Amino acid sequence: MRPGNDIRETSIGSIVTCANGSVEIGVKHALPSSALSSAAPCRRVLVLGGSSEARTLTARIAADPRLEGVISLAGRTSAPRAYDLPTRVGGFGGVEGLTRYLLDERITHVIDATHPFAARISANAHAACIAAGVPLLVLTRPPWAPAQGDRWREVADNAAAVRALGAAPRRVFLAIGRQGVADFRIAPQHDYLLRVIEPPQTDDLPPSCEVIFGRGPFALEDEVALMCDSRIEIVVTKNSGGALAYAKIEAARTLKLDVVMIARPASGDAAATHSIDAAMAFLAS
Repeated sequence: MRPGNDIRETSIGSIVTCANGSVEIGVKHALPSSALSSAAPCRRVLVLGGSSEARTLTARIAADPRLEGVISLAGRTSAPRAYDLPTRVGGFGGVEGLTRYLLDERITHVIDATHPFAARISANAHAACIAAGVPLLVLTRPPWAPAQGDRWREVADNAAAVRALGAAPRRVFLAIGRQGVADFRIAPQHDYLLRVIEPPQTDDLPPSCEVIFGRGPFALEDEVALMCDSRIEIVVTKNSGGALAYAKIEAARTLKLDVVMIARPASGDAAATHSIDAAMAFLAS
């Protein structure tokens, strides 16, 4: 830690701490002890990140002098883009660990702005907030809905997506990221194109699988070119919603390709919104 930083450490998790505009990665969560003084803002916010909405929200929180926040990332990407808040990286240790974190850090509000398919952390957040007595709001984007010309087959999970591909060999664009790609190993007759941000485990890949790297957003014309050049016959994707990843859906429509659309996990009982403004109003309550 740099000289002159005034740091208080706790025993839970690893965190990136911003001090004087810098960003540092440490083994333990650390916040300036001045942030814990009686003069500190009364609203201490934990944002569980992983979505583009989280980035927009953290910028709003950072600009509001009434709020003091930290964003937590799962750590699945090795070089996440910078946020406007101190950034914590890594797990909490389940519901018990997250509950302790909320109490130790005197968190007053939690916003779950994780990826729509991050079901485990969302469930843990719900349980921990109940245990700690901390208000929780889920900030999520609306799911996509089929438009005229779409050729969707909606399925419940990866296993159903594998079955939907059928027995005959096909050229498949797996637009699902690296999580869950191992589920497609049981259908080795297909020729897969997998797009990821981080390298997948080699043992997780189906026998015939080309891996390409890219981070969205992607332009429609680029998605059309990719599918044409790669001779894609069918697209498998998750219904993550939002505008940043929608170009592949438009490209499949343009090319009249079938799409296997994996539905989101069932949402919990926590209050939810699609609105950044509503999330900010929640923090003011």
